[in-house]
Amino acid sequence: MSYNDYNRNNRRRPQNRRPSSSGISRRTRNRVIIVTAGLLIFALIIVFISSVFSCICAPKVSTTQLDTATKGTEAKETDKTKKKEISFREPEIDYDEDSEPGVVSGELYIWNKKAFEPFYGGETAAKTYAKMVNSAKKTLGSKIKVYTMVFPNHIEMGLPSEYKNVEDGMKTDSQADYIKHVYSNLDEEVGYINAYNELSKHCNEYIYFNSDHHWTGLGAFYAYKAFAKETKQTPVKLAQLEDNTIEGFTGSLSKLTEYELAEDAVTYWDFPYEVTDEVTTEEGETETYDTCFYKNSQPGDSTYGVFLYGDNPIEKITSESPKAKNKKIAIIHESYGNALVPYFTYNYKTIYSIDFRSWKGNLKSFCKENKIDEVLFANGTLSSATALQVKSMQGIIK
Repeated sequence: MSYNDYNRNNRRRPQNRRPSSSGISRRTRNRVIIVTAGLLIFALIIVFISSVFSCICAPKVSTTQLDTATKGTEAKETDKTKKKEISFREPEIDYDEDSEPGVVSGELYIWNKKAFEPFYGGETAAKTYAKMVNSAKKTLGSKIKVYTMVFPNHIEMGLPSEYKNVEDGMKTDSQADYIKHVYSNLDEEVGYINAYNELSKHCNEYIYFNSDHHWTGLGAFYAYKAFAKETKQTPVKLAQLEDNTIEGFTGSLSKLTEYELAEDAVTYWDFPYEVTDEVTTEEGETETYDTCFYKNSQPGDSTYGVFLYGDNPIEKITSESPKAKNKKIAIIHESYGNALVPYFTYNYKTIYSIDFRSWKGNLKSFCKENKIDEVLFANGTLSSATALQVKSMQGIIK
């Protein structure tokens, strides 16, 4: 029997034999494992105690604070897609569901003694307008802020959906979709103003005329308010201003239908500070006035001309408003802009009102010569979706 056989059978080692090196290694390894495990357990205990202590002593963080902390990183991720995430507030138009539907009269829809113009404009037209505004921004350069504001007409804000795109109703495209396409195709450097939502909130107020294709002075005010909010400026309050009303306005749409339309009135607001309006006509003549409003405007079909003395190629308006910043803005518009421009005197020292349909200047040269800080393209959906109108705007940019 060998030594190994003997040792296995008797389960003991001869007393005079030294332990093998492998036995020493096993004992050493076991001791290292035990010590390491002990140190690890000790470390875990210390970490646990520290965590408990910090939870007890640390100031409480509210859910709002956590949300605020995370919003910063979210903003960086969503800034690039901001224009594509814009949402619109559907106007909730008050009306009697048992009331009689309207009638199609030529190119108009007559309902509740109001005339509504349809809108036809799709994604292609929206991209064309956005491309024009993008081109203006690139031409004007990085030092001038460029904004665009596209606002809907009366049919979007005043005619219930039950009478749109139905049998015997008025066929019309969604202006919300159209404006969304415009804004989503703007370059990142161009700012957009969501006047749609501000108008939608007040859709049951007198913000559009019954017999004319324009908005009222009140409708224009809500669009201005949207601009002020978006650009982080304080808008003027109508309560601070003095209102004036001219009754008996018969607008342009009353001539296009044999149906009787509700009579309109034109209201404008005087400002409690000095304003100088230098008006240049299409004939090149210049007159200077101490107000933005043609106060001799009479009842009839041209009463809307009270705003900015009607359609003129260019007007330079200087304001002494105590709230006005020493900035200059050029507003590129059609006739809707006539009622809009005067409100800007509250926030800007100098406003240039430019009607792109008749102004023959070059926008880049003009802005450089007059040290313009901001440019706003403010137009209705009908103008922005009309190829001829957009071509006129492109003409002043080159």
